[in-house]
Amino acid sequence: MVEKVTKHGGARAGAGRKKGSSSYGEPTKAVRIPESLMATVSELLEHKKQKINAEKIPFPNIFLPDLDSPVPSIPLYGVSVAAGFPSPADDYIEKRLDLNELLINKPAATFFVRAEGESMLGAGIHPDDILVVDRSVHAGVGKIVVCALDGELTVKRLRSKEGKLVLAPENPDYPDIPIKEEVDMVIWGVVTSVIHNV
Repeated sequence: MVEKVTKHGGARAGAGRKKGSSSYGEPTKAVRIPESLMATVSELLEHKKQKINAEKIPFPNIFLPDLDSPVPSIPLYGVSVAAGFPSPADDYIEKRLDLNELLINKPAATFFVRAEGESMLGAGIHPDDILVVDRSVHAGVGKIVVCALDGELTVKRLRSKEGKLVLAPENPDYPDIPIKEEVDMVIWGVVTSVIHNV
């Protein structure tokens, strides 16, 4: 009987990924996941990646929600506050409100960034406001987006003017920024909420 010699297959020295070189910073293992749990597991893995990548973000004013610490719930009263003439107080609590639940739709895809400047005053975004930014929301025309423009972060409304996309401010004192092919632009996400002190 002649033994067949093949040059294909088998382990090769130095081949394959190095241990710990995955995007999670440690060895990984293939597993079978029930389809009903895919979204949950994917979100958990994305959160793990974000925690690892948080240290690599080159902008100091970007921060991620701390999903590991307990979140206090705050009473939500079941009456509205009159902005005009006061009405008698209704003394009962409708439920307890978790601000993460109110402000964050997809935790693994969300980050916060502090606003600078006055170019978005017309959209209710003031200097030092905290923007809640969701990377899973489609950045369509009309959305307020946070993007890196030639290495600098900016927040503007994405608009179409004369058939071309522009980053438009919400303040007449500032000009539109045309999106040209030679401009290095990366949309980081869509602003879904603004946390504004009064």
